[in-house]
Amino acid sequence: MKMTHNTQHLCCGLYKSPLPDRNGRARSRNGSRGVALVTTLLLLMLMVAMTLGMTIAVTSDTLINKYYRNARSSFYAADSGVNTARQYMINYLGTNAVANGTNFSSTGAPPLSSTDATNALSGLIGQYGSATSILGGSGANSWPSKFQIVSSQAGTLGTTLSTTPTCTPTYTGTATNAAPYNCTTNLPTCTGTCTGFAVTDFQYIYPYTITAIGQSLANEQQIVEDAGNITLNVHVAPAGGTTTSFAAFGTFINSYPECSTPFAPGTLTGPFFTNGAWTFTNSGSYTFTGKVGSVASTFGWDGNSGCTDSATYPQPGFSTTFQSSVNLGATALPLPVNDFNQKEAVVDGLGNTWTASNLTAAQQDALMNTALKTYNGTVYPAAGTSNPGVYMAYSSTTVGGVTTRTMTGGGIYVEGSATSVQLSTANPTIGGTVHSQQIFTILQGTTTTTITEDLTSNTTTMASKTGSGATTTNTINGLPEDDVTGTPSPATMLYVDGTIGNNNNTGLSGPGQGVAAIQNGAAITITAAGNIDVTGDILYKTEPVTETQNQIAGDPADTLIPGNNNGQVLGLFTATGNIAEYNQQSNGNIEIDASLAMISQGGSGGWVNNGNAINTLTLVGGRVASQAMVCNCNSRNIYFDQRFAQGNFAPPWYPSTTVTPNATDTVTSVVSTVQRTQWLAVY
Repeated sequence: MKMTHNTQHLCCGLYKSPLPDRNGRARSRNGSRGVALVTTLLLLMLMVAMTLGMTIAVTSDTLINKYYRNARSSFYAADSGVNTARQYMINYLGTNAVANGTNFSSTGAPPLSSTDATNALSGLIGQYGSATSILGGSGANSWPSKFQIVSSQAGTLGTTLSTTPTCTPTYTGTATNAAPYNCTTNLPTCTGTCTGFAVTDFQYIYPYTITAIGQSLANEQQIVEDAGNITLNVHVAPAGGTTTSFAAFGTFINSYPECSTPFAPGTLTGPFFTNGAWTFTNSGSYTFTGKVGSVASTFGWDGNSGCTDSATYPQPGFSTTFQSSVNLGATALPLPVNDFNQKEAVVDGLGNTWTASNLTAAQQDALMNTALKTYNGTVYPAAGTSNPGVYMAYSSTTVGGVTTRTMTGGGIYVEGSATSVQLSTANPTIGGTVHSQQIFTILQGTTTTTITEDLTSNTTTMASKTGSGATTTNTINGLPEDDVTGTPSPATMLYVDGTIGNNNNTGLSGPGQGVAAIQNGAAITITAAGNIDVTGDILYKTEPVTETQNQIAGDPADTLIPGNNNGQVLGLFTATGNIAEYNQQSNGNIEIDASLAMISQGGSGGWVNNGNAINTLTLVGGRVASQAMVCNCNSRNIYFDQRFAQGNFAPPWYPSTTVTPNATDTVTSVVSTVQRTQWLAVY
């Protein structure tokens, strides 16, 4: 039997014949090879589809984000245009009001007319009526974009400024607009003339509308519309000068020799004046928002090569911006002689007759003896005293065993120095009614006197406690009042016949950092015969002006806040001493809401930090000093209380001066506020 063999792989044992199927036939491998190919192709197509989808998604997101970015940039550009346009109109009208003061002094014409509004609007459209980049000036680092102010466009408000503003003049010498004042026929626009120079203030209210188109890198555009009222309070100094409170100055320095230590640079708000000269440095930039004046006819320019004097500004290499007028070579302002008026105010609520020439110290003591009493009725000694004590002016009558006390004076008299004075507020509910209270806590040695003025019930409570002893309390009908105008109004003079504080440990403060010290409606001046040490925040319950840019949208810091003028006001005054900081607050920051005066003839007082370096020092009010002193602080913010700008609002019995304007400069201040009544983003 012949057998055949496949000898190719047998020797190696590698050959295997195909396995038979159930019918004994060998199975082939070739049938499964196509499935792998198809699977691979399907997976490849899936990956391609996923990649394409991801690419489309990423591209779409990029396009959407880019469009959104450009759209938002366009919106912000339009909003910037609105704010720029509004400020342009305010600046134009304010500048013209100052410039037109010459017309008022010579012809009786008011400071603004319809022509000013017309020119303000045409100037605005002329400057910003075409595409304007926002990459200049302070916007140099902004996203590339531009805006355009449109005078009119279908479906929008357009840009307008009323040529017939509401105008309200304020008169002197009479309560009404009676003869010989002839403005009545010209109201409410104040056009024509106002003879007799009886007008001291004009309030103009200009309705406006603004439409701005913003555009970024691409073609996306956004439209922003704004409407509201621009209010300008224009104060006019009558010919021959006028008595003005020193609170009307953002900063006043009596002795300031030219080319002495340069004034610190920054944004400087409110009117500035010195009986010396202003000196600037080239190490920083200055922006003055109010009028700047000096007795010197030149500025001092302290640069790299020394200090030179010149009336020309700006000087090369110096950054000085004057947003209002400059008055060099002005008449010097007289200084208060002493603090007799403030001392008198406590006794009689007048504070307008005591002088060194007509009243000796013994005569003052005799007058104080007839009016002042302690909490328990002890009268001020007729021969005077050096013993510490707290007194108020009130009368006492006893009928049927019942004693009634009635307030007769203008405040609180502290004999001797006060270890500390704390100001605080309270709003207790009494008989279902919320009461508004102003509290003075005065420490002398171990004796604490607490005086609570209840502005709601019109009562004053005096309480005294020595050490851990019992507290004795008496209530007085009425509040301290300012009677100077003949129409009494609540006001308090706190006069300390010594110093407030003991150099670093205690002094004048509020109840704590960030806590209100001055109640709404409380009008207070604190005067010391010596230094006033400030150890903590002294804050209004309601702030009258903004302390940051855009706190009111589109407005700079130091803008009056509508509705926040509740009559709250504080003044600090020392005729012979300093107001010194000895900050006791843990974060090193301190804020004083007050007008500070360290001024008198022959005085040398100033505002100084004698304690540790202050992180941020903030003043909301103003600074009046015999001389400039060292701040010793990392940063300082001074926001002028714009309520003082008109000269007819100030802390009670605050020191004053006589301002004699130049013949060509009778408008002494212009204060602007904005009320926005409509704001729309049109997409």
